[in-house]
Parts: sequence; C-alpha cells; structure tokens
Amino acid sequence: MARQIPSWAAVTGLTAAALAAVTVLALQAGGAAPQTAATGRPAAGPSPSASAAGAPAAPRPPAVPADSGNGKRVVYSLGRDRAWLVDEAGKVLGTFPVWPGTEDPAPGGHAVTGRLPETTGSDGVPVEHVVYFALSGTTTIAFSAAVDNSSPKPAPGQRLGAIRLRTADGKQLWDFATTGTRIHVVR
Repeated sequence: MARQIPSWAAVTGLTAAALAAVTVLALQAGGAAPQTAATGRPAAGPSPSASAAGAPAAPRPPAVPADSGNGKRVVYSLGRDRAWLVDEAGKVLGTFPVWPGTEDPAPGGHAVTGRLPETTGSDGVPVEHVVYFALSGTTTIAFSAAVDNSSPKPAPGQRLGAIRLRTADGKQLWDFATTGTRIHVVR
C-alpha cells in the first residue's frame, strides 16, 4: 500500500526546490544569494541593479588625465572642463564638470593660496567655497560654487577667473583642498 504524503509536506518540498533553483540562477548570474543564519534561506537583499534588469549601466567617470602629478591633489583639465580630487594613494575621491571663466590658469603645478567661505564673485554672483590657486596676469583664478547653483556663461569682454562648480561639488572640493593643497592644471 502506497503511503500518502501530507499536503503541507508537498508544499514544503516544492518551496525548497524553488529556493534551490533561485539560488542556482543567482549564482549563475554572478552573485551568490546571501543567506540568513537562522533559516539558511536566501535573505532579502537590495533590488537588482539597473544593469541586471537590462537597462544600461551608468557610465564610468572619466579617468584622471595622464601626467597630472602624483600624491594628494586636485587635477583640473582645461580641455575637458573637469576636476578630479585625488588622494595620497592615487585614488579618485570625486570628479565633476566645471564651468570656466574667461581666463585660464597656466598648465602645471599650483597650490591653494587662500580660501573664502562666501563672497560675491567679480561677475556679481553670490558664491561660496572659494578656493584660490593661481593668477592669470592680474586676474585671480579660483574654484567656487554659485549659491543659487547656477553656472552662467561669462559676459563677453570681462576678465573672469572663476571656475564654477555645482554647489555639492564645490563643498566637496572645499573640504578636500585646504591651503597648500596642490592643484595640477592640464590641457
């Protein structure tokens, strides 16, 4: 006489088989499913990333330009309108676009010579996190963030050394680039 399996046992068996199948699929997809210590079952984790769902992955930030110095520094690329914050070990801590004024700093090494928490730029825009590092003739060159987060184009005919950043990026640069920090300008 055949023995009947109780319905709860069948459901438990099917659930275990389904969990095993999901775990195998997760491993094949490149990630092991974490398990809870109490049950040994896969733990709930974060939802799949956009790339796992079929959407394109976010683009990687541009690499620090070659020949941009070494050690702790801010790298500013004139041609790419971008800055990088690089720590002592060469790790990029942040990178972001910038909007230059009408005057560029000379390529090469500079250092932060002064800082102002807030002021009004020579273009009349209230700015914060001002980090001075170079001169172009009589024009002072500095990174700064407009308080209203704007990045207006400089008026024609003005000599402006402001290199504007978004407000959050300006705060990150301010926290990183204390007086004496090296600034390396590349083409």
